[in-house]
Amino acid sequence: MKVSTSWLSDYISLENVDINELAEQITRSGIEIDSVESLNKGVTKVVVGYVKTKEKHPDADKLNVVTVDAGQEEELQIVCGAKNIDAGQKVPIALVGAKLPGGLEIKKAKLRGVASQGMVCSAKELGLNDKLLPKDQQEGILVLPPETTIGTPIEQILNLNDQIMDFDLTPNRSDCLSMLGAAYEVGAILARDVKLPEAKVAENASLASDSISVKISNPELCSHFAVRVISGVKIGPSPQWMQNRLMAAGVRPINNVVDVTNYVMLEYGQPLHAYDADRIAGSQIEVRAALEGETIETLDGQERKVPAGALLIADAEKPIGLAGVMGGANSEVTENTVNIVLESAKFDGGAVRKASRHFGLRSEASQRFEKEVDPARVIPALNRAAALIAEYAGCTVQQGIVESGGDGTEPLVIPLSLTKLNQFLGTEISSLEAKTILARLHFECGDLPDNVLEVKVPTRRGDITRDVDLIEEVARLYGYDKIPTTAIEGPTTQGGYSKPQLLRRGIRTMLTNGGLQEVISYSFANREAETLFPALREGRHSVKLAMPMSEDRSVLRTSLIPQLVDVAVFNRNRKQENLALFEIGSVFQNEEPELTVQPKEIPMLGILITGLRQEKQWNSASDKVDFYDLKGAVESVVGFLGLTGQITYEADRPEGFHPGRSASIFLDNSHSKQRIGVLGQMHPDLQRSKELDDTYVAELKLEPLFTADTRAIEYRDLPRFPSVQRDIAVVVANEVTAASLIKAIEDSAGELLEKVQVFDVFTGSKLGEGKKSIALSLVYRHMERTLTDEEITEVHGRAVAALEQTFGAELRK
Repeated sequence: MKVSTSWLSDYISLENVDINELAEQITRSGIEIDSVESLNKGVTKVVVGYVKTKEKHPDADKLNVVTVDAGQEEELQIVCGAKNIDAGQKVPIALVGAKLPGGLEIKKAKLRGVASQGMVCSAKELGLNDKLLPKDQQEGILVLPPETTIGTPIEQILNLNDQIMDFDLTPNRSDCLSMLGAAYEVGAILARDVKLPEAKVAENASLASDSISVKISNPELCSHFAVRVISGVKIGPSPQWMQNRLMAAGVRPINNVVDVTNYVMLEYGQPLHAYDADRIAGSQIEVRAALEGETIETLDGQERKVPAGALLIADAEKPIGLAGVMGGANSEVTENTVNIVLESAKFDGGAVRKASRHFGLRSEASQRFEKEVDPARVIPALNRAAALIAEYAGCTVQQGIVESGGDGTEPLVIPLSLTKLNQFLGTEISSLEAKTILARLHFECGDLPDNVLEVKVPTRRGDITRDVDLIEEVARLYGYDKIPTTAIEGPTTQGGYSKPQLLRRGIRTMLTNGGLQEVISYSFANREAETLFPALREGRHSVKLAMPMSEDRSVLRTSLIPQLVDVAVFNRNRKQENLALFEIGSVFQNEEPELTVQPKEIPMLGILITGLRQEKQWNSASDKVDFYDLKGAVESVVGFLGLTGQITYEADRPEGFHPGRSASIFLDNSHSKQRIGVLGQMHPDLQRSKELDDTYVAELKLEPLFTADTRAIEYRDLPRFPSVQRDIAVVVANEVTAASLIKAIEDSAGELLEKVQVFDVFTGSKLGEGKKSIALSLVYRHMERTLTDEEITEVHGRAVAALEQTFGAELRK
C-alpha cells in the first residue's frame, strides 16, 4: 500500500514530523515500511505557462515555435517538437536555469537558427511515471487543466513535494489497505487525533427506490448490497489534485466517475463500482449465484464462461458484473453515460478469492474483498463517493439509499486480563497505561472485576479476535524495545545451543573461512535427479509428495548432491565455472516403497568443487581442482571434529561416480566401523550430460560425526629434544593403499613414532608388473631425552618388518 503523506495529512496532523523518522516508528510498531520515496526527482524552476501562439519552424517540418506567458516579465519564445502542443494550452515550462531529473539543465539555445528560451515539458521529463497518466496524456507534452494559474511552480500543481511511504502489509493487517486505516495506525503511534472526511450528500427530490431495486439471493456470499442513483452525469477528467493522489498510489486516472470510485476505495478501503443506469434491464439488480453455462464480457473485453455457483451481479436479463472482481462491459460507464448506479457491498472474501483465481483477475478491489472489508464502511464510502461525483461531475444524487441486507456486524467485545498481559510481556503496565494505549487505537475500554478490561474492538480491525491479539497491540505500541530482557527459565530449558547446533555452526564457519560458499536448496526434488546417485540412498526409497507444486519438486530429497549439481549447472550457464560449494541440510529416506510411517530425516553435509583452483596470473599458470582438493575439504571437517585418526577411506565404485577416482568414507573407532559417506569425481558420462567440467562431490552423514566428536583441547610441552627422520621406499602390489601402510607402521613403531607421511609414489616397468613404489618419511622423537642410534634402529626395524610381513613389501635401496 503506497501512502501519500500529503494525502495522509488530511486526516491526521503531521506537523513537525520527519517522515523518515515516522517510517522507522511504524516499522518498529509492526508494519514494515519498504521505502520512503520523494515524488520530486530533482525538478526546479518549472512553472505553469500559457501557450499564446504557435507557428511552424521556418527550417524544420517537425518543430514548432510557440510564444508562452509563464508569469515572467516578458513572454518566452520556445522551440518545441511535441505533436500535441497547441495555442490556448496550459503546460509546464522549464525556465532558463531550470533543472530536470537526470541532471538536465535548461539553457538558452538556438534550434535550427531560432532562439529558444526554455523548454515545454512532458510528464516523463518531470520524473512522472507516464504509464500512470490518462491515455490522452501519455505522449507528447503534459497538458494541464485550463483553470491552472499561470506562473505557479509545477511542484504545487503536480504535488511533487509529496513523500510516499510503501507499507509492506502482512495478510492480517488489511485494515491498512486504506488511507483511513493508515491514519488510525499513524495516529496511534503519534498519539494524535484522526479526522474523518465529511460525506454530505445533497439529494434531489427524486426517490432512488423509484429508479432501481436490489435483491440478494445468496446472503451467505453477500451480507450487504447498497446503491445510490446519480442523474445528469457529465463525464470528463477528474480534478488535478485527485489525479495526483491516484497516481501517487499507483492508479491511472480514467475519468471523473471512475476516478472517484478508485479514490474512495483507497481512502476507505471499500471497493465501489459504477454502472450505466440506462443499460440496466428492468431497473433491478440481483446478487446471485451463476447458472450453468452463463457468460459475461468483462471490462477488459474478454468473454468469460462463469462457473456455476460463482457470485454474479445481474439485472433482469443478464449478468452485469463479477462480484468483487470486475464489472461487465454491457453496463460500463462511457463518455455517453448520463445516469449511473453506484454500488457499495460486502462480499464474502472466500467467494471473491475463488472467482479471482479462477479467472486470473486480481485487482485492487478483489485484493481488499479477499481480505474482508469493514462492514461498517459500506454506507459511509457510498455517501462519500456520491458527494464527490456530484461535486466533480456536475450531477445530482437521488434521494435515499436502496439496499439489501446490512443488519450490521456488532463490534467484538473481548475481556483482557492485565495480569495475563504483564505475565506474557514481562512488564508492569498499569490499567491506566493499557487503557491509554488502547484509546490511541480507538478501542473503547471498560472495567471488569479482577483487574480485567472489557475492550470493544472496531469492525475495521477484523484481525483482532482474542485477548492475545490485544496483548500484541499493547506490546507494539508500548514499544518492543521497552519490554525488559529476561533469561528463559524452566526445567527443560538449556539456555544455549545444543551440541549439533554448535558443531553445524562451527563447520559452516570453518568451510566459509576456507573459501567455500554455502548454498541452501529446496527439500523438494526431481524424481529423475534422485536416481543419479543410488548408492547414497543405501537401498532406501524416496518419499513422494501428496500435492507437489510441480513435477520438478515431486519428492523429498534423498541426497544433497543432485541439487548441488543443479546449482553448478545454473552457475555454469551464467559463466560462473569456478565453484566451491557446500550445504548443510536434511535428506529424507523411507525404508519401504510406500510411506506408512514418518520418513527418516538425516542431517548431511554436501560439498561440490569444480573449475580452477586458481586463475591464470602473469607469474603462474591456471590450476584445476582435483580429487585431493575435495578430500582436503573433507579432512578439514574431520580435523575440526577431532576425528582425524578415526576416519578411513576405501576405494569404491558407487554408481554415478568415476570408477577410479572415488572412495567411501568410514568412521572406524573402538566401537564399530560404519560407512558415513562418499567422495569422488562425478562419472564422465554424467558430467558430459550436464555439460560440466571435472566436478568433485562428497556427502557425509553428520549424526555419527557429532556423536564421535572428541574436540577436547589437550596441551603438551613444546619438544626440547631433537627428532630423527628416516626415509624408506617399499615396493608393494598396486592394490595396497598408502593408508594401510601408514597404519601398519603406526601400530608397530609405538609411541616413539611422531609422524609418518607419504612423499613419493612411483610406478614403472622396472618395478615389475602390478607393482608400485611408495616412499615414506618416518619421524621419531622422545619427549624427555635424546634417542640413541640403537633405539631408533630397533624401532625402525620393527616398522620395516611389519610392512614386509603384512604386505610382502620389498625395501628399495
